[in-house]
Amino acid sequence: MLDVLVVGGGYVGLSAAVAIKQAAPHLAVEVVEAAPEDAWKRDPRASAIIAAATKMLDVFGLWGRIEPDAQPITRMIVTDSKTSDPVRPVFLTFDGAVEDGRPFAHMIPNVSMVAALRDACADRGIVIRHGLRATGFRDTGPSAELTLSDGSVIQARLVVACDGVRSRLRDLAGIRTVTWQYGQSGIVTTVEHERPHDGVAEEHFLPAGPFAILPLKGNRSSLVWTERTEDADRLVASDGLVFEAELERRFGHKLGTIRATPDRRAFPLGLTLARAFIAPRLALAGDAAHGIHPISGQGLNLGFKDVAALAETVVEADRLGLDIGSVNVLDRYQVWRRFDTFRMGVTTDVLNRLFSNDVTPIRVLRDLGLGVVDRIPGLKSYFIREAAGASGHNRPRLLGGQNI
Repeated sequence: MLDVLVVGGGYVGLSAAVAIKQAAPHLAVEVVEAAPEDAWKRDPRASAIIAAATKMLDVFGLWGRIEPDAQPITRMIVTDSKTSDPVRPVFLTFDGAVEDGRPFAHMIPNVSMVAALRDACADRGIVIRHGLRATGFRDTGPSAELTLSDGSVIQARLVVACDGVRSRLRDLAGIRTVTWQYGQSGIVTTVEHERPHDGVAEEHFLPAGPFAILPLKGNRSSLVWTERTEDADRLVASDGLVFEAELERRFGHKLGTIRATPDRRAFPLGLTLARAFIAPRLALAGDAAHGIHPISGQGLNLGFKDVAALAETVVEADRLGLDIGSVNVLDRYQVWRRFDTFRMGVTTDVLNRLFSNDVTPIRVLRDLGLGVVDRIPGLKSYFIREAAGASGHNRPRLLGGQNI
């Protein structure tokens, strides 16, 4: 029987396995992943990783390996305009440094992060089983029984669901969600440009939704481009000339000639919050617990916060000789994470509704608000420290760069 079984082999699931195994090497930890073994190598996306998450990766001994592929975000610019406006006034800027001079975030290719985490699993003896989905879940009392798509059954004292926003394991456990769709999709692609970006990230609030330009290594940027779903599907399906023409209207000419790489995908956007983060023998983490709008760039980082809190909860309970899968133990994790998650879900929902429109009185009020924040250094510092995960008296130790 396993001590911990993680369902989902993305960066959140792998991080959860590594965090628990590193702090408690005697625990038997395994991962099951639905995708084929080499599927992660074909992921063209990149993710924004906050400073607190880089500290956790440093504790794992991985940040030194990942950092050469990571692009620091040195500055953040926020604008609000129509697509056709010839000038986009800057209403808010954030400098990128937080505590210890660290940038508040880095952009990291997903393949670099997953490769490092998979190697960390191998180094710690964590087995990853591929091509398997959860088809059954049952709490038997002293353990949980997880039935997999090949008919095999695994017993574990604790199962951690990291299998995404449409989590099958969450549904099997009977955990309900609050869910609604925005009628928007996020187009994700990479753009090559003539001039250097100097580490500057930009968020343009356009009537259809935010258009984020996020710097990558070299003269490249990652885009998260929000459009109404029907428009996003049309753009992704269009030929290269049409796509780049629409892209140029939003991207502008500040970085010279641009060229979109062939990989582009559209993902429906919505809000999903689990009504509970735990059940007997089960804990939800990452998108299985919460799926939010990318307007704040905090979705993945919420998952890393889940990992740090869950690992600390499980390891400390194990050291006290407690049952790591009991509801009494897991409730500490739920209490720790639910308020922060609910707050971020509500914040992203309000921001998306406030900025994804072209109603003149609302535009005037939101631009006034951005301008006020830009002129109050203390308030700007608070927001950037919050975004970087550098504040909070009850921060998990891993996010502060400490071992559990």
